[in-house]
Amino acid sequence: MHTPRILTLIGLALGTLTAASAHHWMTAWLGLEINMISMLPIIVTQKKHPRPIEAATKYFLTQAVASSIMLFSATLNAWQTGSWGITQLDNKIACSLMIFALSMKLAAAPAHFWLPEVVQGANWFTMLLMLTWQKIAPITLTYLVANHIKPEIMLLLGLLSIMMGAWGIINQTQLRKMMAYSSMVSIGWTLMIMTTSPNLGMTNAIIYTAIAFAIMALLKNNQTKSLRDLTATWNHDPATTTILALLLLSMAGLPPLTGFMPKLLIMDSLITHKLTLMAATAALLSLLNLVFYLRMVYLLISTSPPVTTQSFALWRLQPHKSQVAAALVPAALFSMMILPTVTL
Repeated sequence: MHTPRILTLIGLALGTLTAASAHHWMTAWLGLEINMISMLPIIVTQKKHPRPIEAATKYFLTQAVASSIMLFSATLNAWQTGSWGITQLDNKIACSLMIFALSMKLAAAPAHFWLPEVVQGANWFTMLLMLTWQKIAPITLTYLVANHIKPEIMLLLGLLSIMMGAWGIINQTQLRKMMAYSSMVSIGWTLMIMTTSPNLGMTNAIIYTAIAFAIMALLKNNQTKSLRDLTATWNHDPATTTILALLLLSMAGLPPLTGFMPKLLIMDSLITHKLTLMAATAALLSLLNLVFYLRMVYLLISTSPPVTTQSFALWRLQPHKSQVAAALVPAALFSMMILPTVTL
């Protein structure tokens, strides 16, 4: 790995840790700006093509607007209350502006349109960072200010994110856009529960990050970019294909895999707080995701690319190995039984 790439990754880690551990809005804003500036070279320098430059431009403009709204909201709150503390966001207008800015950074609806276009112009490594590491700081800040936001606003943002992610993922053929819309759905579940049970919301975000990280690592190793490419993965590496199918089912929320339990606990918490209609609507919208994930699993394990009878069969190929994916697969698939203890 080249020295500039190492420096940008160090800046990325420094910005995230600065924003996530901040108690002052200016410190949090500074950390998010370091995070954004460190991400731009990673997007631009991946390959010599106009698409990464376009993706970096869209990412910069969106994040700059979100940072401006966030800084204006913090300034307005400090002007009205005399405090720059993150946990002292008492002005109602400042609260609304702040949650809109954070939702834009998280690519939650209705400010979600930039994420699919940006990740489509990026490679798998850049997209992996954007959908996992880049969400840590905004989710942490949302966790800190959730008690000051009206529950109706968070529920509306969460339900809109689930709806737009579920509708957007239906007709997708590009796997990178599919992962972007899947991230919106996960953010929607997290935002819906953030006001009533913030710890459960953070648990859902951590579980999704582990599953998505493992899926993207496996897709990157197999150089899979579209649904059509999935039909050839079984011939190359049946074991990896089986694990990938299980990870997709876990992300869809099927029992007894890990992805099922956060959704079950979130629905239980919503029903406990007399929000049965919201829980039922979110569950029904998740069925759209399930249809797409089942289609992906079918392409993975039940189809093969069209070949003639005289074609050579691929046999005993050297598989692409990923130590990161191997470490995350058990946590993403079989840690469901420990989740009820997290919310106690």
